[in-house]
Amino acid sequence: MARENLNDLLAVLAVARERSFTRAAAQLGVSQSALSHTIRGLESRLGLRLLTRTTRSVSPTVAGERLLATVGPRFEEIDEELAALSELRDRPAGTIRITADEHAARSILWPKLAQLLPDYPDIKVEVIIDYGLSDIVAERYDVGVRLGDQVAKDMIAVRIAPDMRMAVVGAPSYFAKRSRIRTPRDLTDHNCINLRLPTYGGLYAWEFAKGGDELKVRVEGQLVFNATTQMLDAALDGCGLAYLPAELAQPYVAEGRLKSVLKDWCPTFPGYHLYYAHRRESSRALAVLVDALRYRA
Repeated sequence: MARENLNDLLAVLAVARERSFTRAAAQLGVSQSALSHTIRGLESRLGLRLLTRTTRSVSPTVAGERLLATVGPRFEEIDEELAALSELRDRPAGTIRITADEHAARSILWPKLAQLLPDYPDIKVEVIIDYGLSDIVAERYDVGVRLGDQVAKDMIAVRIAPDMRMAVVGAPSYFAKRSRIRTPRDLTDHNCINLRLPTYGGLYAWEFAKGGDELKVRVEGQLVFNATTQMLDAALDGCGLAYLPAELAQPYVAEGRLKSVLKDWCPTFPGYHLYYAHRRESSRALAVLVDALRYRA
């Protein structure tokens, strides 16, 4: 293919991704008419329709989808390598996109980032809160943060936190009006605050273990959230029991605002790990981030 056709491919990819000639033209810095002419010329040379146009929308054809899936990532790799070259300067530079759940972002990432970023003004960080265990390569994240047993085997994983113990907590005002909890099965008689996780296909079943026995209890209650902060707030207000990381609840337990139950049943999970694909190893900005987040017992 002639070199000038590379720009034509970029034009098609931009329209296919944006689903709009207007937005793609603005992104490429050309007029809509020039963009339309470029794409018609490429389609003519290939003998294939790459885009389906209507008065209201534009979408890729089967051939266009194949181009987007196969050629698109090649251009992304070129862009990443060019970005990596810029990091050969004296100071690490570039944008790092991170996916993490809310608890990890607040308790692990932010305290370290707040210390790191002032010393590296050329590093930019984008943190996306996500409980869905996204494919970081497909979603174009540079790194992810998940519990150790949730990290795919083909990723480079670095521990950034100690093991995480869970806790069942509620406000004293809640317990004053409810029956005593002796075993996890007693939770079925209580108003529990549920967590909805996309990866579990619904509500998260509370996990317990004691003396070799393992239980998963599907609790019920009036409230369902998709983040731990809201669950904590609801528990503090006496609205029910919450199943939370113990270190998140501990300050309130120490103050007497929360009471912890089933301590001998609450399990410990592998701590948070930062993970990334092998192809990102060359990024100096990522190396700085990894070193700052690395857990040192």
